[in-house]
Amino acid sequence: MSATQFKPDDSYRDSIATIDAAGERVWLYPRQPSGRLYRYRKLLSYGFLALLFGGPWLRIHDLPVLLLNLPARKFIIFGQIFWPQDFFILLLASLTFLVFVIVFTVVYGRAFCGWVCPQTIFLEMVFRRIEYWLEGDAPQQKALDRSELNWNKLWRKTTKHLLFLAVSFLIANTFLAYIIGTEELLKIMTDSPAEHLGGLASMVVFTGVFYAVFARFREQVCTIVCPYGRLQGVLLDKDSLVVAYDYPRGEPREKLRKNQLRTAGDCIDCHQCVQVCPTGIDIRNGATQLECTNCTACIDACNSIMALINKPEGLIRHASVNGIATGTTFRLTGRVKALSGVLAFLLLVLTGLLVSRSNVAATVLRTPGQLFQKTSHGTITNLYNISVINKTNRPYPITLRILEPAQGQVSLVGTASLTLPAQGIAEGVFFAELPRAALHRTNQPLRIGLFSNGKMIAETSTKFLGPAQ
Repeated sequence: MSATQFKPDDSYRDSIATIDAAGERVWLYPRQPSGRLYRYRKLLSYGFLALLFGGPWLRIHDLPVLLLNLPARKFIIFGQIFWPQDFFILLLASLTFLVFVIVFTVVYGRAFCGWVCPQTIFLEMVFRRIEYWLEGDAPQQKALDRSELNWNKLWRKTTKHLLFLAVSFLIANTFLAYIIGTEELLKIMTDSPAEHLGGLASMVVFTGVFYAVFARFREQVCTIVCPYGRLQGVLLDKDSLVVAYDYPRGEPREKLRKNQLRTAGDCIDCHQCVQVCPTGIDIRNGATQLECTNCTACIDACNSIMALINKPEGLIRHASVNGIATGTTFRLTGRVKALSGVLAFLLLVLTGLLVSRSNVAATVLRTPGQLFQKTSHGTITNLYNISVINKTNRPYPITLRILEPAQGQVSLVGTASLTLPAQGIAEGVFFAELPRAALHRTNQPLRIGLFSNGKMIAETSTKFLGPAQ
């Protein structure tokens, strides 16, 4: 059957499966998936869950693997500390990640949504599995919801929602640990509640949000809230790999009847692909549907039916729209190659910035309102403020030296040297002194080196104000 012969009913594009004609919520009861791809998803999901919950406790050089401390404006990524001074690196990293998402989506569709997204993993592999365990599969869940309130319904519903709250509390604490760190989280949990009212309020709010999302809002996050689903209409094309229905092979549909010669397509209209879909769509309506998260539950369901009726698997499979229409295999397009080139360039620049990034950053500014001063032995001095940031987990004793002009010297005010604490900031005031002969202009460039144990760990530059020449 050619591509022009298959004309599905386009009315599905006018509404989403979770909202009825009156605008009311339609509660979905997807059947529990099973099959080879679902087993792979479970293994991958459990690995990501272990990584997610263990992440705040993992350390590299005694630093968290990931910490996004927005209040303190400090970020730790793979054991490297990033301060506001490194914002341009984080901005470039965010841009690189965005281009990666675009390239990945152009090639593989919404595979991220169905296999890696935390929303999908928590909903399908944690909360819905609790539901299947306590309430049974979709038919049993429907019957339980429609039944009168009795002891069986009461204990199952109560236990389910208590477990939902417990898991939501665990997720909330884990996400809080990624923001404030495990040390602060343990203080909130062990100290007097009165000392951490803000932290406790955050726990309650996060727990309530996660419970509301996974107990009630559910798949509507993917279809209504998440911007990534909206972007797929721009990012996907007819050469992107998606979960697609092979309509040339499946159409026309016809129910399977015993002892009847079959002349229709391979689709027997059993609706198993619809019943397992976590967003309630019919994949046979078209490959690039807004609600489809590429979770592959429909592939497993269809493959199991094909095996029962002695037909080859793959009526629903990973393929491109053009591949289904023409029977060709997947190929890389010029668009993908161009985007991959941009991604490779950004990765190269980002790698260079990370390799050349200093562990210590210093900022030196002339003290406001202070002019140069002449000393009794003919030199000129300027007063400066210095701020030094430590991006490592070890302290540094610091001394300052003028690198250029070579004749200059530094005198710290009130101390002989600075001590830079681990993950901290050291501030000080110093005089820079230059001989008159070293000044060749009114605003003389001044390079200052920061030394620790005889080794230069950073340098910075400023201007030295002197008398008119």
